[in-house]
Amino acid sequence: MHSNVYANGRIVEQSDAPVAASAGVLYGKGVFTTVRIEGGQPFLFEKHLRRLSENAKAIGLVPVDSSAIEEGLEAVIAANSVVSGRARISLLDASGSTIWGGSGETATEVHIITGELRSVPGEFRLGVSPFAVNSASPLAGIKSCNYLENLLAADEARGRGFHEAVRLNERGEIVSGAMSNIFWLSGGELYTPSLRTGCLPGTVREMILENLECREAEAGIEALETAEAIFLTSSGIGIRPVAEFAGRRLPVSSHPVLELWPF
Repeated sequence: MHSNVYANGRIVEQSDAPVAASAGVLYGKGVFTTVRIEGGQPFLFEKHLRRLSENAKAIGLVPVDSSAIEEGLEAVIAANSVVSGRARISLLDASGSTIWGGSGETATEVHIITGELRSVPGEFRLGVSPFAVNSASPLAGIKSCNYLENLLAADEARGRGFHEAVRLNERGEIVSGAMSNIFWLSGGELYTPSLRTGCLPGTVREMILENLECREAEAGIEALETAEAIFLTSSGIGIRPVAEFAGRRLPVSSHPVLELWPF
């Protein structure tokens, strides 16, 4: 890579550029997690930290000491006086791109931001996304910084008047929402897509599986079309019942899964 780069209207040295030409920036090589903050404390933090570490290892990032991440999170929560909100922890490959003639030195950067809680609608309207998940992708089940497909699926759903959209894999199996995990009730039993579908192992999903009887399944969209209740889960929205799926109104549910979310 040459020494001069164009950045925001001027030519500067690589070292002075506001954004480094690293693998994290050039290719989105990184992983992240979003943590709920309540009472100034991260919720389900050990689960987030474990998944972050496993995901980082899966894509070949240089390991980061978990204590450094925890200390960084505590520091930014304190600096921003966060009582109730959320934090995004990102691990980015800061190595120079070997494709562009980088040095080959390896490093991982830690970025942590905090913000307000997501705005959650009073009633969730759920549709079906036209964008399939590739369950054979090396990124299946990894919360990578290559999140554009999820964002495009969410934006497409909002453009049709939905708050979320169910994504199916190449076999037509239910995987998840664009930005959430999904559960459904059928015959009085609770179900969620298995990891074999390519779904992300969310931390709230894990909490539910630890506390309630739930079957992990490979099921087609007809499972939701006949479901007695549907629930969406994530750290951003908690555990929320779906009020309407693809135009079908669902009855109000009082299933115990809703009692697991303490906020």
